[in-house]
Amino acid sequence: MGRNDMPRMIASILDSGACWFVARLVLTFIFWGAGIGHLVDFKQSVAEMKAHGLEPAALMNILLVVTLLVGSLLILLDRWLWLGCGILSGFLVVAVVLAHHFWTMAEPERTMHFRVATEHFSLIGGFMALAIAGRLRDLRRR
Repeated sequence: MGRNDMPRMIASILDSGACWFVARLVLTFIFWGAGIGHLVDFKQSVAEMKAHGLEPAALMNILLVVTLLVGSLLILLDRWLWLGCGILSGFLVVAVVLAHHFWTMAEPERTMHFRVATEHFSLIGGFMALAIAGRLRDLRRR
């Protein structure tokens, strides 16, 4: 066995359509969950936008909801998956710059926001891997 050989049972699970869907569902959970939350509790979300200095706050909240839900939906439906990954990755970069700019903060906020920013960048890596996997799945189907 080579160093990358995988047991057949695990390979068949990873190759299954169900596993492919669950991977996309789990990776996007925080985004579609947040999008629904910002939609359901619109007034509180608008207040959050104002607290971050994002005006007009209601419009910014609408843009946030659309970004989170459209990006997630493209990934979940496996249609233009690469675009959904790009949308949510772009959102994460903007979130770091606008809400988690740890480089401007004093302790203890600096460390907390640094950790959130590093989590955001790890998620971007996950979206990159998902886009690569989606492309390889498409090429394999041809």
